Amino acid sequence: MTVFRDLSQHILDIAENGIQAGATVLHIKITEDLSPEQDTLTIAIQDNGRGMDALALARVTDPWFTTRTTRKVGLGIPFFRQTAEMCEGRFEIFSTVGQGTLTQATFRHSHIDRPPLGDVGGTILCLIVGFPDGDVVYCHDVNEKSFMLNTHEIRQVLGDDIPFSDPEVLTFLRQTLEEGEQSL
Repeated sequence: MTVFRDLSQHILDIAENGIQAGATVLHIKITEDLSPEQDTLTIAIQDNGRGMDALALARVTDPWFTTRTTRKVGLGIPFFRQTAEMCEGRFEIFSTVGQGTLTQATFRHSHIDRPPLGDVGGTILCLIVGFPDGDVVYCHDVNEKSFMLNTHEIRQVLGDDIPFSDPEVLTFLRQTLEEGEQSL
């Protein structure tokens, strides 16, 4: 059984869905508005994969529905939705065949039941290394502060000869993600 202990695990699950749907680019955006008026945490994951038709989109939050052939249930999206709604938030998913999918969950930031973000930097690093032919655009905003990492830009500097799995590149990516998250 799938158990998501923190929100970074939800991010990984949704991003993997996009990769399996043939995406070449993943956009992951975390927005935290800590003002008392807003008090929100929003996670948006967008891919440019196959997308879903209206029938699949209508059923995607049903735990007994999955397009995967390796199992008969799809719990990731229903759990993400349930977690958001349980924390006085909302869940939305939009998809267009041939264009991709946007999955977005908003939580009341201070809600006592909101899971922690978890190791988002580690999750992003895992996606970058596990998605060598695609690009990840990661942005995390906290009030007025912002951090962004775009693997397309890094790939242009590295060229085609140096993979993201190269030890020096991994060290650079890990440090960049850690420093970026700490700056928020």
